[in-house]
Amino acid sequence: GDGPRPPRHIRHALQDRAQVTLAALVAAQPLEQGLAELVAYLQLGSDAFTTTVDEATPEAIEWQASADDGGSVTRRARLPRVIFMR
Repeated sequence: GDGPRPPRHIRHALQDRAQVTLAALVAAQPLEQGLAELVAYLQLGSDAFTTTVDEATPEAIEWQASADDGGSVTRRARLPRVIFMR
């Protein structure tokens, strides 16, 4: 692809709800570029949307990454809960 485009996903998710967590977004729209895409979500979110970080509530984010043997492996990161709001 030509780079991550998180805002569209977020806008779409926020059409029918007031807020959505990063974990819910990733579950609905799997990361295709791994952690780089996750970072893009966080950076773009702060520009295009209201974002709240709940430091007291850790959340597990999972994504598929390419393994050395060409297969895929599930990676997991624990981050403070990130909430996008319109």
